[in-house]
Amino acid sequence: MNTTAKLIPSTELAQQNPVRFPNESAEYRKARNALLAEEIELRRHIERVAEQRRGLPAGGEVTKRYTFQGERGPVTLAELFGDKDTLVIYSYMFGPQREQPCPMCTSVMASWDHKVPDIEQRVALAMIARSPIDRLVAAKKARGWTKLKVYADVDGDFTRDYVSPEDADAPGYSVFTRRDGKIRHFWSSEMYALSVDPGQDPRGAPDLDPLWTLLDTTPEGRGADWYPKLEYPEGK
Repeated sequence: MNTTAKLIPSTELAQQNPVRFPNESAEYRKARNALLAEEIELRRHIERVAEQRRGLPAGGEVTKRYTFQGERGPVTLAELFGDKDTLVIYSYMFGPQREQPCPMCTSVMASWDHKVPDIEQRVALAMIARSPIDRLVAAKKARGWTKLKVYADVDGDFTRDYVSPEDADAPGYSVFTRRDGKIRHFWSSEMYALSVDPGQDPRGAPDLDPLWTLLDTTPEGRGADWYPKLEYPEGK
């Protein structure tokens, strides 16, 4: 979004909205147009945040040689870039102490699997966890995923440096760049428990999982105590 361009006030745009639905009341339309103005402001705010993120100064240079175990053998962080200049790494919760992967991480990854060909038009994408690679591959096959690339952080160096200094079984989302022969950290999600608002789960903004975005459009919303599961009863 061009922040120097003069924007039409969102309330004015909302009042120009020609949409009407059968049998809606004047009360509904008034409230809906007020909501539409807020939705326009939200879209604009999302773009302002994305623009601010893109304008971050250069992050810390990656000087350590991180090595992961991939489905086809060992691979370095530099090799994860492939032919791209940007690398997105999602660290998911499936450490050796877990019998099964985290349902929330699984929900996120499931929504990405078929989008990998689209994502990789612009950036490289890697899924990393602390379990041995054979275990990660078996779980991937059990979910029916065919596009996501999984890697094991065997020694935990990457996890301790960019996800959890205590090597906790925690999620992480990090972006790295490769410019002029140097790899640098660009951005990582930092919205954790310390930044949570009352009555909410700690989560980033915008949500990486479209599940929550979809539920936010419904009268039921996200719910206060519902989370995705790995399995549901047949027909549910």
